Amino acid sequence: MYIVRNRKIFFIITGLLLAIAIGAIAVFGLPLSIDFTGGSLEEVTYTNSRPGLDVLNADVKQLALGGASVLNSGTNGVLLRTRTLTPEEHVAVLAALSENGKAPLTELRFNSIGPSLGAELGIKSLYALLAVIAAIMLYIAWAFRRVSRPVSSWVYGGIVVVILIHDVIIPTGFYAILAHYTGAQVDSLFVVALLAILGYSVNDTIVIFDRVREHLHDNQEHNIKESFDVTVGKSVTQTLGRSINTSLTVVLALLALAFIGSPATQYFSYVLLVGVIAGTYSSILLAAPLLVPLANKFSKDAIVSNKPAKKK
Repeated sequence: MYIVRNRKIFFIITGLLLAIAIGAIAVFGLPLSIDFTGGSLEEVTYTNSRPGLDVLNADVKQLALGGASVLNSGTNGVLLRTRTLTPEEHVAVLAALSENGKAPLTELRFNSIGPSLGAELGIKSLYALLAVIAAIMLYIAWAFRRVSRPVSSWVYGGIVVVILIHDVIIPTGFYAILAHYTGAQVDSLFVVALLAILGYSVNDTIVIFDRVREHLHDNQEHNIKESFDVTVGKSVTQTLGRSINTSLTVVLALLALAFIGSPATQYFSYVLLVGVIAGTYSSILLAAPLLVPLANKFSKDAIVSNKPAKKK
């Protein structure tokens, strides 16, 4: 009951977090990788010590590739992003990165994506996110169709959509800040992370909503008189341990992936980590408490609509 009674505090905290995340996206932006803009990606590792990034950037700049950037990759490698390279330019880039053979290196990967393919991938990624959210809302509205009081089944679905939007904005805002200071870019792994967050978040929310549905069904079957906020508070309390323990195991796994795993999945694990924490927070402190003010609103509307019209 503590969470439901103090829901306004959590609503204010949520508003502040969303304001920070949206502000970060607006100010810093989201730099898109070649997955969406098209271009070439070159990753190499050095046999001996790696040359300084300033030296490598200066050498690559002499090739006049246009907007090329050299970034750290792991402990002894670099990652080059540039426009789509021809085979001759690819050879020239390898020579520049190796300082004409003075710094032996091994090419780990070289990918080229055309601009049209990148734009198509961006559109399909957006469609995928919207399709997942729409499908989840429709399923929840159908699953809760027999528990329509004091709120409609569509309200449950609508709240889940609000929660999912929250759980996308928070890690996206975090990634905007991370990209600003580290040079990270939005790639296909980022989209995969958001889709995974959506699935995880809705699972946690459904557990709580399903417990609310069970209590409402039992109250109706056994003619138990209980206020809706008490029902919601009881449902949150009963599922609190399960939600926290499940999230904690996922967070521990993601921490291991972030600090011990491959550098290629480091940013992916960061986004998932923030998303899982935000999803747990929103499921417990936002989704269920939102039911109470909406139930109060619909109840008042129902009372007003059922009043007889005044005689003139």
